[in-house]
Amino acid sequence: MIRPGPKNLITDIPGLLVGHATDENARTGVTALLCGAEWPAGVDVRGGGPGVRESEALAPENLVGRVHALVLAGGSVFGLAAADGVAAALSVRGVGLHLRPGSPAIPIVPCAVLHDLGNGGDKAWGITPPYRDLGMRALQSAAPEVALGSVGAGRGAIAGLVKGGIGSTSLDLGEGLMVGALVAVNSVGSALMPDGKTYWAWAFELNNELGGAAPPGHGMDLGDPIPEESRLKALGRLQAGADTTLAVVACTADLSTAECKRIAMMAHDGIARAVRPAHTPFDGDTVFALASGAVALPRRTLRAALVARIGSAAADCLSRAIARAVHHAGAAA
Repeated sequence: MIRPGPKNLITDIPGLLVGHATDENARTGVTALLCGAEWPAGVDVRGGGPGVRESEALAPENLVGRVHALVLAGGSVFGLAAADGVAAALSVRGVGLHLRPGSPAIPIVPCAVLHDLGNGGDKAWGITPPYRDLGMRALQSAAPEVALGSVGAGRGAIAGLVKGGIGSTSLDLGEGLMVGALVAVNSVGSALMPDGKTYWAWAFELNNELGGAAPPGHGMDLGDPIPEESRLKALGRLQAGADTTLAVVACTADLSTAECKRIAMMAHDGIARAVRPAHTPFDGDTVFALASGAVALPRRTLRAALVARIGSAAADCLSRAIARAVHHAGAAA
């Protein structure tokens, strides 16, 4: 029987903690994910206007392929500074690569950002954007419980024409194999069908996590894939990099960096199922994948089949997390 983990959050992956820091005045924020150790990771970018840091460190052909933390942030290019704050705070703790005795620890902290600069908050920060401090605060607050909705990196997010935000879910695949997802939804596409109340991801709901999402009426008109294009233009959302779905999927398997990359690639299907349209020229859609290594997988053919199963579960978790983000953001509005 398919069921979520105990908390139905990405932190059902033991060792993974999540923290938010929100600036209500600026209507923006940062979300930090702290790994239990140095975990294998991969990343896949499909949006046409991404904003990322240290993504190449996770390329399977490169040296590192592991992370100590991940950061999702608002603020567009300014938000990349949030990873500076997280990296500095982790280094002081002694977390990171130790290349020479006596030298500072070097944390690997990839980051992806979404554009929330036009949401009406006070962005008059001059030469001192708040994101480095927000990154340190998010790390400090990292815990097993995860607030959902308009918090952290999702504070200023919009999903189509409704409030976006942070969502998270998990799936228990049995025998210790757990999969989870966390997402910040700021998409140009909509998570809702043309009726304005049915989630594209309604079929994936578990345990009433979307408030009992009902299926659409038989033969329902799917409508224009871009919600009210004239209003999107008026809001300045049809610009490269102005919209983004940022996600992290995680599992307990002992995956390699290359296998994490495959999981990230498969998980993107979860965005395509839950947001219409997805991966547009205006979005910066980015998915990171993490593996704790707690569960050893067999080698060769059976291992590949299990990697496929994890990737499929990650996509399902991400679809649910996207709808859950919009559901919680709307409930708090």
